[in-house]
Parts: sequence; structure tokens; C-alpha cells
Amino acid sequence: MNTDSGEKNLADSTAPIRTIGVLGAGTMGHGIAQVAAAAGYEVILRDVDEASLARGMEAIERNLAKGVQLGKVTDAERDGALARIRTSTEFKDFQSADLIIEAAPEKLELKQSLLQESEAVTGEHCIWASNTSSFSITEIASVANRPARVVGMHFFNPVHIMRLVEIVVGEQSSDATIAAVRAVAQRIKKEPIVVQDVPGFASSRLGVTLGLEAMRMVEQGVASARDIDTAMELGYNHPMGPLRLTDLVGLDVRLSIAEYLYGKLGSEAFRPPEILRRMVSQGKLGKKSGEGFYKWNDHEAPQKAYTT
Repeated sequence: MNTDSGEKNLADSTAPIRTIGVLGAGTMGHGIAQVAAAAGYEVILRDVDEASLARGMEAIERNLAKGVQLGKVTDAERDGALARIRTSTEFKDFQSADLIIEAAPEKLELKQSLLQESEAVTGEHCIWASNTSSFSITEIASVANRPARVVGMHFFNPVHIMRLVEIVVGEQSSDATIAAVRAVAQRIKKEPIVVQDVPGFASSRLGVTLGLEAMRMVEQGVASARDIDTAMELGYNHPMGPLRLTDLVGLDVRLSIAEYLYGKLGSEAFRPPEILRRMVSQGKLGKKSGEGFYKWNDHEAPQKAYTT
């Protein structure tokens, strides 16, 4: 926790969160924007180009349309959520944001740069949260002018379905900041847990360990990817097997996280298996590329599982 009295006094004077900025319109970013808008927040979705923003908005529209089709979302709720999202390629449009949630690729320097650019245009009250699944929040916040306002908000894919949000407490994250993002998580119908700033937090350390071991089993010919997934789904009541989940997260993302955790923790459990390195080098990144441990039909439904 932050111990500087001046910074603590500033951090404890939180303003109501009405507008949420989301950095990145990719898989996680557009999902975060969707659930925030559905909960009544004004949302500014920012990415580097109009094409990325268009893809993000198309994904949101598909998700909401499916919700309407299933009777989980009304036409009015869909229209209201879409009306509350505006897109931008400019940081200056974050001036009105009370909370910014970063959902950029897992690159530490990129996240630190986005934090600095955000702070340059937002008010002192604005909270900045990273959706990182592995990087240290304290390390990200080391470049911040207002580190008490920096925290982790780790969402799970697909964001509009998965209920967990992992709130990660950096060394200087204030109590008021933690309380504010917890309240946001609850309003967007998520179940928040609070964890300390250790490599991989709680979820990634457990989830990545399981996923990497499943990859080693495929590599060793123990069973097919589909059968390994079925073992965890039916034997342990997991809603989705670790290899199908890896395809949804992205094999390149899994590799980056594994390399980071292996470097930080030194445990052989996190050493990336050769099969993962090979598939990433071949461009087999999972659902987003059409092929990973499964082949994906129009990037929507897994068709054929990977076998050795």
C-alpha cells in the first residue's frame, strides 16, 4: 500500500466513476467495453486505427445480437449499450475518463507507455487499471505520476460470459482505488477477488501450469487435444478444457506469459514446451488465426483437434 501521506490523501478522494476508457479493441478490450456499456457506463474505446475499432465494434454487435437471440438481452438493452460506446484513435478523448482499463498486448514497455500517455491527458482523479494476466502492477506503475491510482483488473475471456475479475494490488495502490474498481466489477456483474502483486497472481499461475502440462501431454502422445480437454471437462467439471482455452486466449499470449513466469519464478512448470514455440512460429495462434490445438470454422467453432 502507498505510505506517502500527500499521495494517499489525493488517492483517497475518489470521484464517482461514470466514464470508462478502454485501451485496445481486441479480444479482451471489446469485451470489457461491452460489459461496461451494458452496465450503464459511458465508454470510450480507443485503438491505434479505425480498422481495429471497426472489428471490435462488429464483435460487440455480434455478441449483443446473440444475447437478444437467446433472450438474455432485450432490444432496448442492446441499443442502449451500443449508444454508450464511442470509438477513437486519439488519447485526448480520454480527458473525461474516470477509469481507464488497459487491454493491450502483453508487453511491459507498451503498457508503461500507455499509462504515461493516459496520465498526460486525464485528471488527477482518474484510475488506471491494467488487464495484464502476468506482469507486475508495481513494475507497470513505476513510471506513473500517480501510482496510488494504478491497479490490476484482470478479466477473463470471453469477458461478457466469464464472471471473474482479479483485482491486483500494487505496492502503492490505495485502498480507495481498490474499493472503486471493486465497485465497478460488481456493477458490471462480475465477481471480484483481490490478490497481491506476485508473478502470475492467482489465476495465471494455476491456469498456465495446467495448460502447459496439457501441451506436454499432447507432445508426448499421451492423448489427443480433444481427449485431454474432455478429461478435464468431464472428470473435473471444468467448463472448458485447457487446450481449447489456450486457443481462445491465443498461443502467442500463452507463450509470452509462460516465458515471463519462467523467468521470474524459475520453476520448470512454466518452461514453455517445444510444441508451443513451434506452433507460434508457424502462425498457429488459436481461434484468432483459425488454427491452434483445434481448427476453427470461420473462427467460431472448433472442428478438428490437434494430434501428434
